[in-house]
Parts: sequence; C-alpha cells; structure tokens
Amino acid sequence: MPKQEKIDAVIDVKLRASRAKSIVVTDYRGLTVAEMTDLRTRLRNENVEFKIVKNRLAKIGLQEAGLPAMDDFLKGTTAIAFATKDPISPAKVLAAYAKENEKLKIIGGQMDNEILDKSTLMILSQMPSREVLLGRLVGSLASPVQKLAFGLNQVVCKVVYAFDAVARQKAEG
Repeated sequence: MPKQEKIDAVIDVKLRASRAKSIVVTDYRGLTVAEMTDLRTRLRNENVEFKIVKNRLAKIGLQEAGLPAMDDFLKGTTAIAFATKDPISPAKVLAAYAKENEKLKIIGGQMDNEILDKSTLMILSQMPSREVLLGRLVGSLASPVQKLAFGLNQVVCKVVYAFDAVARQKAEG
C-alpha cells in the first residue's frame, strides 16, 4: 500500500500538469540552495511553478493527467517547471538561467500534448513574449486601415482643392 505522501505527490503533479500550458524538465544537479532559490524566484515572477518530484511519481502523475509519456526525460535529478499562463515563459527563464549557470540543464518538455526536445525548447526561448507578438499583430492589422484612411483623406482633399480652385476662377472671372 503506497504511503499518503506519495499519493499526495502524484495528485499534486497531476493537478499541476492538467492546468499547465507547458512543462519543462530540467536537471538541477550541482545547484546550491541559494542558486535554486534565485531560480525559483525568477520562475515565480513569470507564474511558473518549479517542483522537485521523484521521477516515478512524476511519471504516474503525468500519466494520470492524460499527458504524453516523458519517461526519457525523467531520469536522474530532475525538477519540473509548470507554466500556468505563458507557455513559453519557463523555456525563456530556464534558458537564460542555464546561460548564467552551466549546472542547470534543460532536458525536454511538452506543450499542447506534444513532446519537445531540448533544441525545440531553446528555439522557443528565443521567441518574443505574447504581449510583443500581440502588439505586432495589432500593428499589422492597423497598418492597412491607416493607409486606406490616409488615401481616402487625400482624395477628399484633392476634391476640396479642385472646388476651391474652381471657386477662385469664377470669382476672378
């Protein structure tokens, strides 16, 4: 019969995984407590939950959440980052931290029920944030409308100038 602590750990992973938009698995071997605290703070600022769970319990929790098996990633000393808002934020924060501290290694992850390897996560980490992408989209959508409004304004101005010129000619003649 499993211990209650293990059952609670599986339920915790299942709940976090079921509401996560993306999951990133890391190898944290060699990080000091201060480094882990710094990393957790950075992740927390981006609404990312960072959890150290036994691999076997994590596999069970992910399976119960109905997610693809990440057995290849869950080996050794692993910690899992669960993104609750922006699916790219854990990859960004972890990749930036891994550049600063070579002890942290990104192993892999998943997003939208699709397994992602380390290279894919590194590519995702270089993408602009959601807000920047939305701003670009709005700018792209607004640009043709602005050009149309400017063009129509110029046509109206030319008609007004023509009427003004005709009025001046009649006034003089």
